Amino acid sequence: MSPNFIHTYVSVDCVVFGFDHENQLNILLVQRRLDDFPKEKQKKLPGSLILSDEDVDDAAQRVLYELTGIKKMVLKQFKCFADPVRASNQEDIKWMGKEYEHDIDRIITVAYLSLCKIDHKINSTKYDTVDWCPIDKVPTLPFDHNKIINESLTEIRKWIESDFSIIFELLPKKFIIRQLYQLYSALSEKQIDIKNFHKKISSFNYIIPLEEIETNVSHRAARYYKFDAKIFKKNNTKLIK
Repeated sequence: MSPNFIHTYVSVDCVVFGFDHENQLNILLVQRRLDDFPKEKQKKLPGSLILSDEDVDDAAQRVLYELTGIKKMVLKQFKCFADPVRASNQEDIKWMGKEYEHDIDRIITVAYLSLCKIDHKINSTKYDTVDWCPIDKVPTLPFDHNKIINESLTEIRKWIESDFSIIFELLPKKFIIRQLYQLYSALSEKQIDIKNFHKKISSFNYIIPLEEIETNVSHRAARYYKFDAKIFKKNNTKLIK
């Protein structure tokens, strides 16, 4: 009896995190190209089928470049999603037929997460619409993209615990301690006293105070800091033990 093999394709999907000026965690979503779809159902994660001559990591880098116009971004592969029914919704099947023009029985995706400073200009060569979306306002997305996002949050928390330096990929080059505190709290889900946090930060020689302070703010102006990656590599100290 012959095995029940099927016509399977492999794709990559990318969850790109950003941290905005209102101190909210965001992800990048793109618009599907189907004019007869309701607008609220057109958002999705950026992704693509892999090309015949591509490694999956190369495909993910290509997706990110087509998405942002940025050539080199921090990238981490975290899980493969292969549920047989992940692409069984009729709207998703219709979109795949128009987008790829192939007879696809099943699609398996390799998921990646990436980090982007939100003040970077997004210069997409593929998508007409690219929007930052607050993580707590993500709509219902096609396929299993909501599940991928939830799993990426778990993964980024593990990543920060093993390599704290990646958090600075989300912050501006100069930042105030409250921004770092709010970002770390949002990602780690740890309850941390801000005074203790500030005291601990002050003990790290790789987080360097600048002479510059905030201007045009209604509260007490805070000092700006910068992150020194070279000093961090020598110390490699975890933020919260």
